[in-house]
Amino acid sequence: MQYSAINNTVRYAFALHASAPHMKEGTLLNAQFKKGVLELCVLALLARKDCYGFELVSAVSRSVSMSEGTVYPLLKRLRDDGLLTTYLQESNEGPPRKYYRLTEDGSRRFAELNDEWQAFVRGVDEIIRGGNVA
Repeated sequence: MQYSAINNTVRYAFALHASAPHMKEGTLLNAQFKKGVLELCVLALLARKDCYGFELVSAVSRSVSMSEGTVYPLLKRLRDDGLLTTYLQESNEGPPRKYYRLTEDGSRRFAELNDEWQAFVRGVDEIIRGGNVA
């Protein structure tokens, strides 16, 4: 059975959370959730339109509390993995900006992650609402 990156992240987050009782409640779990879904968030934004780095950081941070330094390494990895391409575009506000665009592989990856995320959310919601009692 293959496990998705999101499911592995959740398992890892629970393991970290259980092994660190001295941490503030939810701190590690919340950080791992963010790391696990950041790729999905970035790909979702780029599925709508090409964006430059700071634009992506701003869009993500409006909904999810995260640092700027988290997005740029992810963008590099996604580009190295062939999921994104880049191009420079002139800016009225300074030097040219590096824009990111999804490749065909990036669009497929987004669709896969989105499907996995939706299934994951439905499953967790079912448990929380009491529909899946052991």
